Amino acid sequence: MEDAVDRAIIAEISRDARATLAQLSEAVGLGTSAVQSRLKRLESRGVITGYRALIDAEQVGKPLSAFIEITPLDPAQPDNAPELLEHLTAIEACHSIAGAASYMLFVRVPTPRALEELVRDIRLAANVSTRTTVVLQTFYEHRPIVPAE
Repeated sequence: MEDAVDRAIIAEISRDARATLAQLSEAVGLGTSAVQSRLKRLESRGVITGYRALIDAEQVGKPLSAFIEITPLDPAQPDNAPELLEHLTAIEACHSIAGAASYMLFVRVPTPRALEELVRDIRLAANVSTRTTVVLQTFYEHRPIVPAE
């Protein structure tokens, strides 16, 4: 981070990616052209990597979410599970983790049957064992990222 103004811009954009330049300008105390210039610089440096809509998964037919830990069946096999699973669109996130498992997947599916089929597909595609935890309720996610000072 360059300075407190950049951190403030990032915090505001993280809270509301649709904020106008005028709204950002008011929030950080700079003119709109200065805010626009800083935004472009933050984007070109890769600090801001994109903007996206947050979708209600239940409203689009994917009310069931789960975390799936995966562990290679053979510890000597190549560590390429992310590439082998990338085609499975129900996998929303793939995290490399410390501990007994190698990766933690976050998935969204329409039904328990679809979850069962996805777990089978994951096992077959990546030659892994799995441990699945179904999410009962999500209290918060997609929280704004406030930069460290």
